[in-house]
Amino acid sequence: MITCILHFFSVHLLVGATFSENFCLKYVVCYLNHNLLNAMKRNIIIIVLFTALAGWQCSKMENRADLKQSLLNSAEDVNVAVSKISGTRGFELISVTDDNSKSAECYTLVDSIDLDLVKGIYDYQPDTFRHHHRYFPVSFFKKTGESDHMIVNMPHRMMFRPKYLFNYCTCDTVKKNNFTIDASDYHLYIGGWNTFNYKLTAGFTLDSEEVGDCDIISLADRENGHSYSSKFNFTEGLNITVDRVSGDTSESSFALKDEDELLLMEKSIFVRSGFKTIERQYILSIGNVDIKKSTGVDSVQVFLDGVLQKTAAKIVTDGEGEESSICHKRDLEIVFDDGTKTRVSTLIGPAKETLKTLVSSLRDMYFARNIVDFIAVSVFFNDHDSD
Repeated sequence: MITCILHFFSVHLLVGATFSENFCLKYVVCYLNHNLLNAMKRNIIIIVLFTALAGWQCSKMENRADLKQSLLNSAEDVNVAVSKISGTRGFELISVTDDNSKSAECYTLVDSIDLDLVKGIYDYQPDTFRHHHRYFPVSFFKKTGESDHMIVNMPHRMMFRPKYLFNYCTCDTVKKNNFTIDASDYHLYIGGWNTFNYKLTAGFTLDSEEVGDCDIISLADRENGHSYSSKFNFTEGLNITVDRVSGDTSESSFALKDEDELLLMEKSIFVRSGFKTIERQYILSIGNVDIKKSTGVDSVQVFLDGVLQKTAAKIVTDGEGEESSICHKRDLEIVFDDGTKTRVSTLIGPAKETLKTLVSSLRDMYFARNIVDFIAVSVFFNDHDSD
């Protein structure tokens, strides 16, 4: 239509229109071209908006589909990582327990030991002479060299079966000192009124091969309560950290990582109200999926890469205090957009028992308090006692 009009006016100009007529015709042509350009722009804008909207809808549907797959994939990463950990010497080390613990007795003997007081290289070489007036009648460790660290060489079974360390047996003198503790930082302070200050940074090797390393800090006093942070690095980059801060507002968490990549994290924040302790916030992260329960929010929220999803979640079983953890009695159910559902206990079922052992072991710090501390106190007394 517009093309025909333009053609008509062009012909009219060619057959001899006046100047005024020619001017009017040019004006009309410009006007029609302008309207045509605006119409084309509007069409382009509509097409762009439609394309963007369609892309957004597709992306939204894709994200919804990705949530389920992301959760399944991330849970599998957790199971694989924990399975690897369970087969390591590092896991065997930190999960050591023994009823013949002597840590409590050690803590009554000293009020403070720093690394400077126990630094050096020590080999397990029990003295045949018994000093009956000493708390440690037998000197187990002989200083064989100088170092800025506390380096202890001993038979590995004393680390993995502490009863052989706590109870002297002459047969251990023929065992090879194939296990090494290399403490680059150590501090133990015990004061009155529940005051406690502890620090241990150490690496462990067996037959010259790395077992792992730990970094532990524990503080306690009357005003601030008790706080601690325990981290153990396994071989192949896997590591787990357990943290806790107590007081009117308490915080408890653990995190499993592959290097710096978060695989699994659980965090609870509690507030004290009268004689009751109320959970104010709970966060469970499995890979890039976060499940959150907060005071003032009726539902348990689910996030994918930080974006809130319509997916529903709820706590189906629970406990109190430390029992309100997926390592114990807590379990959550997630219902996906397609109507299918799953539970956390199903997703990480293969890893649950090992996780429970890992978290409780790092929380109790048995291998540190009952083995490393026993050795440090023993070395301290044997180096500083005089006959």
